[in-house]
Amino acid sequence: MKLFYYDTETTGVKHWRNGIHQISGCIEIDGEVKEYFDIKLQPNPSCDIEDDALAVAGITRDDLKTYMSFRDGYKALIEIISKYVDKFNKTDKFFMVGYNNAAFDNQFMRGLFLQNGDNYFGSWFWANTIDVMVLATQKLLNERIGMVNFKQMTVAKQLGIQVDETKLHDAAYDIDLTRQIYKLCI
Repeated sequence: MKLFYYDTETTGVKHWRNGIHQISGCIEIDGEVKEYFDIKLQPNPSCDIEDDALAVAGITRDDLKTYMSFRDGYKALIEIISKYVDKFNKTDKFFMVGYNNAAFDNQFMRGLFLQNGDNYFGSWFWANTIDVMVLATQKLLNERIGMVNFKQMTVAKQLGIQVDETKLHDAAYDIDLTRQIYKLCI
């Protein structure tokens, strides 16, 4: 089984207006971690950049200027995933695994592919996704009423995972939390 754990950091919450500035993840195949990656890319030049969204990630517009170009970031992602998936084999794909990815990150990822002229997102990834937030809902069903919210940090802490709050909203750190939560929920 091929798992593509991932998280994105974006310039806002509207996938049709905002863009990705960081994609981090972990490639796991048959239970073995093959690779971690952290791609910091300039968002699509035509997207809106909201300063509040950048502040959540602890970066500035000047920081974005130091990141690789939008196209080079996309190419770096394709180089990574093509090591593990044959996009011409209809049975060789990743399951995308993220925290709240079904409602948020997946649309940004699809947009990244389309904005780079790639209509073959489905050649790399299965259409059904593994949303760790949904899995945690089942695991914490009886405890949910006492939780202040269901954000990743809150869920991780409820499951006994130590959280470094200074590292939250860095996609590379968040993906590690996602993996830990996933392992406790399956």
